[in-house]
Amino acid sequence: MVRLKHRYLLVTFLYPSSLTGLPIKDSLPDILQFNQPSSDQLTVPLLIKAIREGVAELFGDYGVGVVSSSLQVKYLSPATSTAIIRTPRAHYQLVWAALTFITRLPKPINQPCVVRIVRVSGTIRKSEEEVIKRAKTTILRAQEIPMG
Repeated sequence: MVRLKHRYLLVTFLYPSSLTGLPIKDSLPDILQFNQPSSDQLTVPLLIKAIREGVAELFGDYGVGVVSSSLQVKYLSPATSTAIIRTPRAHYQLVWAALTFITRLPKPINQPCVVRIVRVSGTIRKSEEEVIKRAKTTILRAQEIPMG
């Protein structure tokens, strides 16, 4: 029996205020402005659709064919703006490239964003540990900054 191997991409969505065109609030620390929560409209099907469209635009039908078989969003948290995406090991670079070229969330949200690949892992466990570590670090950094 052949075992299918996967890679897990830990992704964060960043919303720099300079991209949104909104005035920067001086009272809010930079770390909180940059690491905003995602919209509740960001769902797993919407994210998969955006990834597939990106792969199709960059790599055509071939890219969609090799990636679609096992493309899954295993974890999506709008509160922390993070996601864990499972891809085939042989073609994870195609998904990585498609995510890198996403500059705006899809239609219902239509918000500018930067997608950053934080970690590529062979197991979901290591990705989950990294999500927890990064959330704790962000909270501690935000608490260190005096408000006002």
